[in-house]
Amino acid sequence: MPPNTSAERSETFSWIDPAIALEQLPRLSGLDYFAGLRDGTIPPPPIASLMKFDLVEAKHGYVEFECRPGEAHYNPLGMVHGGLACTLLDTALGCAAHTTLAAGLGYTSIDLAVKYLRPITLRTGTLRAEGSVVKAGSRLIFTEGRLCTTDGELLATATSTLLVFPHQPEPLTP
Repeated sequence: MPPNTSAERSETFSWIDPAIALEQLPRLSGLDYFAGLRDGTIPPPPIASLMKFDLVEAKHGYVEFECRPGEAHYNPLGMVHGGLACTLLDTALGCAAHTTLAAGLGYTSIDLAVKYLRPITLRTGTLRAEGSVVKAGSRLIFTEGRLCTTDGELLATATSTLLVFPHQPEPLTP
């Protein structure tokens, strides 16, 4: 039997070539890079468009993102999939770490622990993820984050440890 397409929905998204932002990355401190992302002088990475993340604030050791989940983020139980919350928190934690780095340094997550406290649905509204550096070092950075509603209701928390290393982005090839 053919699928019922009368209730079918679709969504499209577009992004700016990530090579444009990556070209600037090696020359900028993490804080300067995120200031450019926040102010729109550096285009956001494609995942921000795909997942509907918007950078709201970036200071040394701190970032804040917002995300408005949609139906496309729903799991089979009729709630926003935990992967969206996890990815949003992982982004906030990594970006908070990045704001502490000098030009030419990169990072990668060693671990990520997420605690889900409440379900997220469309009624939850816009999500706000905050990432903060607990301790920055030359090799490791420890971070923590919170995912809340815009009214401050706590939905999830996370911690992460990130490894710092010299980084030169490779050219992107399609």
